[in-house]
Amino acid sequence: MEAVNKDMTIYEVLQLNPEVAPVFFGFGMHCLHCPTARGETLEQAAAAHGIELSDMMDKLNAFFDQE
Repeated sequence: MEAVNKDMTIYEVLQLNPEVAPVFFGFGMHCLHCPTARGETLEQAAAAHGIELSDMMDKLNAFFDQE
């Protein structure tokens, strides 16, 4: 089961487990607490940063699968 979906915000993912932050850092997403992180979906954030959404989703869900 997926813990994370493309319609969640960075903030919502961090609320699930703040220790997921390094996954975002690995994609060059360092401003996890800026206002945009609360309103932009993961899909929108991936597009804005030139990240392949499926790669980010795979890594985020792999993190939560290990919990």
